[in-house]
Amino acid sequence: MKPLIQLSNLSYAYPYAPPAIQNINQTINAGEKIAIVGSNGAGKSTLLLTLNGMLRPVDGRITFQGKPVLYDKKSLRTLRQKVGFVFQDPDVQIIAPTVWQDVAFGPVNLDYPEEKIKEVVQEALHKVGLEGFERRPPYHLSGGEKKRVAIAGVLAMDPDVLILDEPTSMLDPAGSEDIMDLLDELNQHGKTIIISTHDVELAYPWADRVILMENGRITASGTPEKAFSDRELVKRARLKTPILLELCQELAARGIKNGGKLPTTVLDIIRIIENEHHGNIRLFENGYGSIHVADVDLLSGKKAVAFMNDMRCDTVGVMGSRAKICSRQWGITPDISYAVIDKCILQAMNGKTCAIFTSKGMVSRVIERVNEFNAINNRSIPVQEISVQTPDDQ
Repeated sequence: MKPLIQLSNLSYAYPYAPPAIQNINQTINAGEKIAIVGSNGAGKSTLLLTLNGMLRPVDGRITFQGKPVLYDKKSLRTLRQKVGFVFQDPDVQIIAPTVWQDVAFGPVNLDYPEEKIKEVVQEALHKVGLEGFERRPPYHLSGGEKKRVAIAGVLAMDPDVLILDEPTSMLDPAGSEDIMDLLDELNQHGKTIIISTHDVELAYPWADRVILMENGRITASGTPEKAFSDRELVKRARLKTPILLELCQELAARGIKNGGKLPTTVLDIIRIIENEHHGNIRLFENGYGSIHVADVDLLSGKKAVAFMNDMRCDTVGVMGSRAKICSRQWGITPDISYAVIDKCILQAMNGKTCAIFTSKGMVSRVIERVNEFNAINNRSIPVQEISVQTPDDQ
C-alpha cells in the first residue's frame, strides 16, 4: 500500500490542560480501513482533528501525500478538500435549510461551475442512498439520515480520505449497521476510511487495522486480532476483548487450537471447530445451497421478485445504501442486511438458496469472498452473478 498520511512525533495540548495526544507516530496507507479505539478521553477525537488541520499540533509534523501540512488558509482549504471530516453530531455539520443546499455547500465554496455542482451533489446523494431527499429539511430527518447527509456533503468534494468521529453515535443498531455498510461500500470504491470508536465489537470485524489509544498515547497498532489479543493492554485501556476473540481464547484454554488464524467472524469459529472435529462438519445432508448476487441497477422490482420466486430463495441479503433503498421501493424485506456475505455463506453451508442484492462495485466482492472461502476451507459453495438486462419496467 502507498503511504498517504504520516505522523511524526505528534503532540497537542488544549489551553491550560495536559497533553491530549503525545508522541504519535503512524503511517496511514491509501485504501485502508482504520479504527482508532479507546475509552472516553483517550485522545481519539483530538488525533482525528489534527489529520485535516482543524487542530495544529504543538509539536511534531504531519505529511499528506508526501508533502508537509501547512496551516495558511489556502493550504488548509486544499487539505480539507482531500481529507474530509464527519463530526460525531451531524447537527453541528448540517447548516443549510434543505438537503440539496447542505450537500452543495462545499462545492459552491470551491467555486465549482453550476453544472458540476449539480453533478457532484446528485452523485453524492446517490452514493449515500438519499436520492429523492433533495428538498427535505434536515430537521425532518432521522439520526441515520442526518449522518448520511453529513457524509454526502463531504463526498461531494471527492476526498481521498474520509474521517468519521464516532460514526454510530446516537444511532440504533439498524442505523449503525447501515452506516458501517456504507463505509465498506465507499472503501470498496477507493476511499481511505478512518473512524474513532470505543465499541470494540464494531471495530474488530470491520477494520483492516486497529490503533489502540490510552491517555493520549498509542499503545498498539496492527490487525484487529493482534491489537486486541493482549488482554492486559485491553484492560488497561478500559476496553473489553471482542467476544469472538474471547471465545477463541477460551477454546484454546480447553485445548481447541485456532489453526494459526484468530477469528474475526462466525465463519472463522466454524473453521476452528472443524479443525478440532478433524474434518468438515456436514450441516446439511443434501449438500450445499447456493448464492446468487445481483446488481440492483440492472434489475426492476418485478424481475427481482420473479427471480426470488423462480429460485425459491430461502434467504435474501441486501448490501449497500443503493440496494437497501431499492429493496424498500420494491417491497422486499431482507433477512440479512449486515455482514451479508458471511451470513449467506453460513446459510449456504446449511443447504439454503441465497440471493444477495447489491450495487455494481460490490458484486465482484461477493464472488471473490465466497470463492476465497471455498479455496481456504475446501468447500464448493456455488456462487454466480444473476445475468439480467437493463430493465425498462422500473
